[in-house]
Amino acid sequence: MAIPSTMRYVDHGAGGGPEVLQVKTAPVPELGAGEVLIEVVAAGVNRPDVSQRLGRYPPPADASPYLGLEVAGRIVALGQGVTEWKVGDAVCALTNGGGYAEYAVAPAGQVLPVPAGLTMLQAAALPENYFTVWANVAEGGRLAKGESILVHGGSSGIGITAIQVAKGLGAKVYCTVGSAEKAAACVEVGADAAIDYRRQDFVAETMRLTGNRGVDVVLDMVGGPYIEKNLRILALGGRLVQIAFLQPSRVEVDWMPLMTKRLTFTGSTLRPRPPAEKARLAQQLRTHLWPRLERGEALPRIYRTFPLEQAGQAHALMESSEHIGKIMLVVRPS
Repeated sequence: MAIPSTMRYVDHGAGGGPEVLQVKTAPVPELGAGEVLIEVVAAGVNRPDVSQRLGRYPPPADASPYLGLEVAGRIVALGQGVTEWKVGDAVCALTNGGGYAEYAVAPAGQVLPVPAGLTMLQAAALPENYFTVWANVAEGGRLAKGESILVHGGSSGIGITAIQVAKGLGAKVYCTVGSAEKAAACVEVGADAAIDYRRQDFVAETMRLTGNRGVDVVLDMVGGPYIEKNLRILALGGRLVQIAFLQPSRVEVDWMPLMTKRLTFTGSTLRPRPPAEKARLAQQLRTHLWPRLERGEALPRIYRTFPLEQAGQAHALMESSEHIGKIMLVVRPS
């Protein structure tokens, strides 16, 4: 099949509210060595996309300036040196940008096969969340069988993924949510208990659930006043893993528990990691999580889909936090 010279993509202009997102036309991206060109079927919508639209998360200098960090589709061209993929392969990929488009480029090491039994839409919902969760829960958080974890934002795409990955690691899983509906959804995908932070004190409830021991790991994307509370609910030797700040990152904290309980406070971002590191994470996912997905386990939960032309509505929904699971863009029929 001939590759066109131009494509539709979502432009965010100079940035601003969701209404700035417009579909425009641009040249199909050129391939570099070690990259593949993907004809995109679907793309995931993520919080970093919102931050980039607002001007708070600029892409790396060598990345596409367009929005979109994960896609699924079919490979239509191979860059120099790519031998592990062939034209026509059905894949999903962690991109460095440019996913909100009809064609996207991804380093070959960040590409994974569409798991057997999954649709393109489901596959497009995997990379950003599954790379992030594995890097921060299994590796950064060192969560082990028999331990416990509290996942903040349990009903988000990251949260749903973290619950399922943690259960697969053999952990006891608790999460915080903002409604009874979200609590039910989290329990449905495997959480042992969901704490409604609007009605319950999550510190007191976590300590009650753990018999005053605390949890071994906290996965937090909130920050602000949650930081000190997280330190209070960690058990001896616990690990606090920070992956985002929906509230301020600058706060006054009593750090004494860090010493008295021998805690570890760590965190990371995914996008700036070097290609070799992301390729290593891809192989970890293929080894540890792809078999579960192909058994119908740990599947992404798709909340709502939008066409490219409605990317602004997708961002507005993301910012409302009303969703449970993933928000997706459908680019073309699969």
